[in-house]
Amino acid sequence: DLSYAPSPLPPPQPETQVQISPESTRLEVLEAFPKEFPNSRGMEFPPLTTLMRVRGKCTTDHISAAGPWLKFKGHLSNISENTLITAVNDEGGEVNVAFDHNHGSESAQDTIPAIGKRFKARNQPWALVVDENYGEGSAREHAAMQPRFLGCLLIVARSFARIHETNLKKQGIVPVWFADKSDYGRIDSGDVIETEGLANVLAGDTNAQITLKVTKKDGSKVEIPTRHTLSADQIKWVKAGSALNYIKEQKAATS
Repeated sequence: DLSYAPSPLPPPQPETQVQISPESTRLEVLEAFPKEFPNSRGMEFPPLTTLMRVRGKCTTDHISAAGPWLKFKGHLSNISENTLITAVNDEGGEVNVAFDHNHGSESAQDTIPAIGKRFKARNQPWALVVDENYGEGSAREHAAMQPRFLGCLLIVARSFARIHETNLKKQGIVPVWFADKSDYGRIDSGDVIETEGLANVLAGDTNAQITLKVTKKDGSKVEIPTRHTLSADQIKWVKAGSALNYIKEQKAATS
């Protein structure tokens, strides 16, 4: 019963066009994130290249820095240039360094956002391995939007900060927890991850386990069990590509 609710004032005008200059560096049209299912592996993720393994504390400010970057909050392409720029790479201990193991004529290492952009340009979806309490700090939505924009679909953590974990799901990224935290060091940059059991979760079995089948760079294989916290409603967000996509689908179905 919405009879008690006030009427919008002024009334909505959905026919109004929002015009943004194509030369603006501070605003751009926010495009919907793509639906990832079904794909060549059905309702499992396609093979995901591991971008990096993040060491230690990684707050939302590590993931999406504030300060002068805030002027780009309305321009996802530009603000994504700061993605994880103060994160520590566990393979070497350097800040804002990532490796490209299929670099061809390009450099073998670059900044983290630069490698993310390379993967995006190749249509290579990727995964991230992170440490304890990943995403602690503010409830910064861009800390989830930026990795998704660059092509991240899966984040594997020793543990997540609660609000950030939910924000990842809203953007269509699946967060999973290592069942055994010591498995953190078993996935390296360049390793390829395939999910097994995600299809069961997306089919509605919230108790299903997601196993990561990891192909190492030397061709050897390991299997890593994980756990997830996806609810029935959050599963709908992931299947649609994001929570906004799901809301749009529901609105279209009822209009």
